[in-house]
Amino acid sequence: MAFIHGEQVLIELFVVVIAIFIVATLYSSVGHGGASGYLAVMAFLAVSPEVTRPAALVLNLFVASIGAFQFYRSGHFSWKVFWPFAAGSIPFAFLGGMIKLPTSAYKILLGLVLLFAAFRLAWRFSRDVVPEPPKILIALICGMAMGLLSGLVGVGGGIFLTPLLLLMNWSETKTAAGVSALFILVNSASGLLGNYQQLTVLPSNVWFWIAAAVVGGMFGSLLGAKKFDSLVLRRVLATVLLFAAVKLILA
Repeated sequence: MAFIHGEQVLIELFVVVIAIFIVATLYSSVGHGGASGYLAVMAFLAVSPEVTRPAALVLNLFVASIGAFQFYRSGHFSWKVFWPFAAGSIPFAFLGGMIKLPTSAYKILLGLVLLFAAFRLAWRFSRDVVPEPPKILIALICGMAMGLLSGLVGVGGGIFLTPLLLLMNWSETKTAAGVSALFILVNSASGLLGNYQQLTVLPSNVWFWIAAAVVGGMFGSLLGAKKFDSLVLRRVLATVLLFAAVKLILA
């Protein structure tokens, strides 16, 4: 029986590692850390909320760091766009990380975030026009709202920032990806600081998850910063997120 149980654990670990690699590759190709995808994977595996939030943010830290570096090195970044959103979001991501929602409320909120992430991944934002950076006050307020929600759920906020930048014509596509990557990095770090006690509940095999995320993040961000168009694959991932969202909301 012990042998069978050990074999099952190894199979589950293998499935999780492959899933995290795929999520990190696809998300990093558009400048995201992948937290909503990792949360979807953990939702399918019925991982407790106490583990999902810190685990997703830890993986985000590694993948977003790689993505921010790749997009910045390729010239796809704007400090003028980045700083007011980050200034508003960082303290509120910390505040959100400190708040522990009831399990039922957390599942519904996470499900709604995954629905938004599915839309974000499936939709093509490819129209590059001359951007006009937002007014500082508006960016600060938007950053506050995104930071609080990011800390509550355990995401970096890129799934909110990227479509906002593009829909409001505040940035062109690849610059929006570069800005979002660094935005995700600082929000994930802030959210973890507000939730640092839960780092102790991370599973012992989390290092395998991190390794998969790092490899996927390097691969995806390198392609995304150059010319990779992952629309079809992102729509497949969006479908997975949709099923995970429905599972969380209706469970």
